Amino acid sequence: MEKIKVILIDDHHIVREGIKILLMNIKDIEVVGEASNGDELFELLKTNEPDVLILDIMMPGLSGIEIARIVKDEYPEIKIIILSANTDNDSVFDSLKAGAHGYLPKNAKREELLEAVYMVASGNEFLSDSISQTVLRNFISRARTGDKQGKEEAELTKRELEIVELFAEGLSYKEIAERLFISARTVESHKNNIMEKLELRSIVDLVKYAIKHKIIQL
Repeated sequence: MEKIKVILIDDHHIVREGIKILLMNIKDIEVVGEASNGDELFELLKTNEPDVLILDIMMPGLSGIEIARIVKDEYPEIKIIILSANTDNDSVFDSLKAGAHGYLPKNAKREELLEAVYMVASGNEFLSDSISQTVLRNFISRARTGDKQGKEEAELTKRELEIVELFAEGLSYKEIAERLFISARTVESHKNNIMEKLELRSIVDLVKYAIKHKIIQL
């Protein structure tokens, strides 16, 4: 099995070293380069094209969002993970629009970072739990306050919105079942109906759907 090649982009050397330490000894991941700004990255990409970029937003010169936009256009095969202390709605939304495939806060745990690398390298998208939950709550709020576009796009029942809300709170199937006095099988059935209605595969896909269709405003 080929290793997942990763390049780190952050203007703080100590941060890059910390990420490298987190990824060390993972047999199928290899850090193949580092850059402290956009100019260094694009020079590096002339001779070394990775599978995944782990990229900060706030840097001198080009921002991480601007870098993501250029990489998306010029190196469409490269997957981008934003790892940033900026977790405000605008930063998340602008990064996703620019082409980021994943977004994590800098206080993410090692296991979450590894999951993000594996997910985006395999062609999927990844949002940290905290960011997914924030976006889902926004989705629910807009749908419940009578937003016309949200209702037309989502077409979810009151019960289905409750299910989405509880998933957004991080509850398991069993916990949702206990909260709503229904069986875990019924919870799963509701979730499957939600995904089928919206032609999605996961809660993360629901987040992306809500952003794409402007059901939520980040």
